[in-house]
Amino acid sequence: MKKILLSTVLCATMMFAANSEYKYEVTPMIGGAITEGNLDLDRHYANAGISIGANLDESMFDQVELGFLRSLGDVDYKNGVNGNTDTSVTRLFTNVIKDYKINDTISLYALAGLGVEFFDNESDNNQNGVFGNYGFGLKYKINEMLSLKTDIRHLVSFDGGDNNLLYTVGLAIPFGKKATSAPVVKEEPKPEPIKEVAPIDSDGDGVADINDKCPDTPKGDIVDENGCSLKVNLNILFDFDSARIKNSYDSRIKKFADFMKAFPSVKGKIEAHTDSVGTEEYNQKLSERRAASVAKALEAYGVEKSRLKSIGYGETKPVDTNDTAEGRAQNRRVEGSIQR
Repeated sequence: MKKILLSTVLCATMMFAANSEYKYEVTPMIGGAITEGNLDLDRHYANAGISIGANLDESMFDQVELGFLRSLGDVDYKNGVNGNTDTSVTRLFTNVIKDYKINDTISLYALAGLGVEFFDNESDNNQNGVFGNYGFGLKYKINEMLSLKTDIRHLVSFDGGDNNLLYTVGLAIPFGKKATSAPVVKEEPKPEPIKEVAPIDSDGDGVADINDKCPDTPKGDIVDENGCSLKVNLNILFDFDSARIKNSYDSRIKKFADFMKAFPSVKGKIEAHTDSVGTEEYNQKLSERRAASVAKALEAYGVEKSRLKSIGYGETKPVDTNDTAEGRAQNRRVEGSIQR
């Protein structure tokens, strides 16, 4: 019989274990014992007891069982050696259990472990001591809170190798329900973000072409909301063939200088022009003298020379016709602009 039970336990380890939703399980149980013939005890007697199982996670075993069994009533010694006529037997045991689910209601389990047994009256081969045991059982789930368990266990004492066979029937009651993890919510794929296309700014003045009324602003000029170079009113007109600034323009020059001093990070660009009377070479030099005279006037009002850039364009950029005296007067000019 021992070989058959051991073979059953070994074969069971090839199966897959079932998991429990609870941490613990308590099982009141009754049963009986079949003793070996040389023990001088009743061959059959009844037992009752209780076991507590702790369910395991991430282990090759599913449960650890701690149990207690005691004989019901007196167990008779057949020969009454040493004056002992009866005794009671108490057994404490601990086992590891592996559970194998067959379906939602039924599962098989195998067990193996160690224990100690105590005899109220020791006699013959019936001595207090340690035993090993193994066995298998059947578990039937009645409902979520109650299961019927029955098993058979082979006990072998370490002192003498005596054998007992125990069988039990019990009602397993789970408790200490495990916390359930939050359900995994599958994330829907997020749509690709719409890439914003930066507005085109061809001249790099910070105003998009769609709103730029001056699309060819010179690089570095500070512009207004329309994308046009910010011009401080420094439109100075000169007499024919002259680079002298008239006194009437002093207020304009001062206002331009005050603006530059208020914004130390900006620079001033002074652009000078002539009409078309005379040679191109002469008019180029005349425009440069006009630009230099305005720059010198700004320096006199406290603007650093390093912040001023003066350029002469000669007769190349007229703003009016050179065919009339009035038109030529408008072309003899100096303009000022602000740059970063």
